[in-house]
Amino acid sequence: MDVTVVQGDITTQEVDAVVNAANSRMRGGGGVDGAIHRAGGPSVLEDCRRRFPDGLATGDAGWTSAGEMPARWVIHVVGPNYAAGQTDRSLLTSCYSRALAVADELGATSVAFPLVSAGIYGWPKADAIAAAVSTLRSTPTSVREARLVAFDRATYDAIVAALRDSP
Repeated sequence: MDVTVVQGDITTQEVDAVVNAANSRMRGGGGVDGAIHRAGGPSVLEDCRRRFPDGLATGDAGWTSAGEMPARWVIHVVGPNYAAGQTDRSLLTSCYSRALAVADELGATSVAFPLVSAGIYGWPKADAIAAAVSTLRSTPTSVREARLVAFDRATYDAIVAALRDSP
């Protein structure tokens, strides 16, 4: 699988699936979650309510339609809230491996990922990047492209460096 990086808006990526860094309630929120719900329109929230009436556990993943976005699916993952004391890195890496497993179930071959937990959940950015890159590169999958979408130039540059420097 190719792990690539772009700077931009995850909601406009032309891929089979975009990954949403959701909260456990699965009802929309801020950051990436809010952007995906706004761009996808009300059908994304309706699908979340129907498919996940009790939400999702931290580290888990599930899918909905992508509504009005160019992607076909949204794969929702619930990252650990580092700022609230959820510092178990295996929960963070599980978000990436579970998202790839869901992508495989759906038959998705291209998936766009945000840096899970690196925003308002406060996971240290360098470690969030390292966790994403190492997990995406080491997880067996039928996905052909895992695209990391950086919101800003500094994050893009850091991801490029991590991809270049990791095996």
